[in-house]
Amino acid sequence: MTENTSKAIEYHKSGLSCSASVLNAFRNEISLDEKQALLTAMPMAGGRMTKCGAVLAAEYVIRNKYPDDIAEKKIKEFEQEFISMNKSVICRELKGTGTGKVLRSCRGCVTDSAEILSEIIQDNNV
Repeated sequence: MTENTSKAIEYHKSGLSCSASVLNAFRNEISLDEKQALLTAMPMAGGRMTKCGAVLAAEYVIRNKYPDDIAEKKIKEFEQEFISMNKSVICRELKGTGTGKVLRSCRGCVTDSAEILSEIIQDNNV
């Protein structure tokens, strides 16, 4: 487990939303301070944008860290890995809303997003 993954989990345990936990753990990668990270993450939380907030936060980091062409490739890679682990990137599907079948807990989504994002950032292949 990476240091940023541990940070994301601790932020989530302290009560931050899934998106705020991931974005706050990786804020130094894109030069955000804590306040900016929390404000930026707010609209991503709780499935308000359909996708899981932890996924959206990771994609935000990627979009702001890399040029557009590289970011799109890395986001696709991120989503493929997340889906292979959890079957979806859609919040309501992950939470089992309407089906009663939870695919992944919010904490699990935070953990998986942070781990995948850490791997993508460490991977220098473009």
